[in-house]
Amino acid sequence: MEYTHLGNTDIEISKLCVGAMSFGQAGTMHDWTLDPDQSQQVIKHALDLGINFFDTANTYSKGTSEEYLGRALKNLTTRDKVVIASKVYFNPGRLSKAAIDREIDGTLKRLGTDYLDLYIIHRFDYDTPILETMSALNDLVKAGKVRAIGASAMFAYQFYNMQLAARDHGLTPFVAMENHYNLLYREDEREMIPLCKQMGVSLMPYSPLAAGRLARPSWDANTLRSKTDVVAKGKYDHTEDTDLEITKRVHELAEKHQATMAQISIAWQWAKGVAAPIIGATKAKYLDDAAGAFKVKLTPEDIEYLQAAYVPHKVVGAITANPPQGVTLLDADKK
Repeated sequence: MEYTHLGNTDIEISKLCVGAMSFGQAGTMHDWTLDPDQSQQVIKHALDLGINFFDTANTYSKGTSEEYLGRALKNLTTRDKVVIASKVYFNPGRLSKAAIDREIDGTLKRLGTDYLDLYIIHRFDYDTPILETMSALNDLVKAGKVRAIGASAMFAYQFYNMQLAARDHGLTPFVAMENHYNLLYREDEREMIPLCKQMGVSLMPYSPLAAGRLARPSWDANTLRSKTDVVAKGKYDHTEDTDLEITKRVHELAEKHQATMAQISIAWQWAKGVAAPIIGATKAKYLDDAAGAFKVKLTPEDIEYLQAAYVPHKVVGAITANPPQGVTLLDADKK
């Protein structure tokens, strides 16, 4: 395993992050999530590989993702050996001070810990003043409930305005961006990623394998997730015709490097300056596959070949308004 630091902090993270959306009571959010015992098996394997970075959210599987993750980590290791991130936004009150104060306590209770290493705002809140949100997050840092803060998918100007509010008022700035980024979706290369690099903000993209579409030669798979993941269908299936050329090139390079497609896709992320792609594993072997990416060294020609077939996509991740209360599965395509 290789490690880096989160932004300019002293928080050391593995260069792979385990996404805990895979853990939780099935049917409360997705049908394919793992039960407590299955979750613990995957988490144990991650720890055995040297992975210390885990990402969850208050609304993943109605809080059971946090519960399963916290229980497994307590059984398997000590708190100081792991870096835990969770999120706030898809809850009553969004990013208001009252909501943040309430939700952090619920998250800490479910995880069974008295602090988070990284607290991430899950989206931009159009109803709450930026300064109210940044002040509330800063209060959590001062209180010792949170070590560092981050943001997730939003427009670059929104992230910039929030960072300016922190700077201008002496508040804690963001050190991490959990954005939507992979070989099939590169829109953040226009503004968000250059902005993060300018500000020393670590990139920890979600969906680095495009829900498996960058890990197999065929677009679909005969798995429960592939059949029932309506969010993944909404994100990627509308551009299948153009994106199949990219997956074909990933497959070609996998054969050239005697690697898997997942390893090529992850190695590309590191080559692009990503700190820690988030791997949502439902089986331990998927983590072995991801860890094998450290052995892959892509040439500049490889990178250009992977990128050359990309065409602009509609924005998927950042939102233009707050969704109705109770909606968490954005971009879902239920057709």
